Amino acid sequence: MLRFAGPHTNLAIVLLLGVPMLGAPSGPVKHSPEPVTYVLVGFVGGFVRHTNPHHGPVMVAKKIHQFAPQGSHIQVYENRHRKTAYRDILHLLDTNRDGILSAEEKSKARIILFGQSWGGSAVVTLARELDRIDIPVMLTVQVDSIAKPWQQHDVIPENVAAAVNFYQPHGLLHGLQLIRAADDSKTQILGNYRFDYKENPVKCDGMSWIDRALTPDHMQSECDPHLWGQVETLVRERLEPESEKLALVPAP
Repeated sequence: MLRFAGPHTNLAIVLLLGVPMLGAPSGPVKHSPEPVTYVLVGFVGGFVRHTNPHHGPVMVAKKIHQFAPQGSHIQVYENRHRKTAYRDILHLLDTNRDGILSAEEKSKARIILFGQSWGGSAVVTLARELDRIDIPVMLTVQVDSIAKPWQQHDVIPENVAAAVNFYQPHGLLHGLQLIRAADDSKTQILGNYRFDYKENPVKCDGMSWIDRALTPDHMQSECDPHLWGQVETLVRERLEPESEKLALVPAP
């Protein structure tokens, strides 16, 4: 069941038992021979690999590949490789390959950011970094967002057109309950939606025993097919051509 959240202050809890750091996507992003239409960037949480198929951002990215317009660039990163994602975005937007982003190149940006846990906070931090150089973001999606001590993930910067937050309230790790816009006239907050895995548990495959023992509710936000299905729908709505959107509207 979904319902709107009230204010909540969240403290990020840094774990876990000497888990090793994991690598970023290997090699620089290469330019496609065709212009990039959309740039979609996902961030996994914790110390999860960007290729782990059991985690929401990876699952959604795989599905987006099936319907994204030609020329779309879709990549999932470890949350600690936000700077790599930032550099890759600038590289992809530089359509004339001169190493400088013009006002026109920036205005043509079609960027969607989504992430879970530390990845949710990475989404907002990256959006804020893009705001500093006047690059717009179509949509940010945070799922059970957990901020690192130096990050602020509750205020959505004004370069973001629309933002949505999904969270669950239980356990050692639980997400931010409320996001707000830095400027309501520029950013639409689509909602702060609560999922309760005490009431409606979901089965997660491929998760570690640490997740299952210490953070079972937070873990379920990583694999919940209903939640990530809503993320997929939000992305799909922004990728479909207007003609296809109109075709979905019932005749009067």
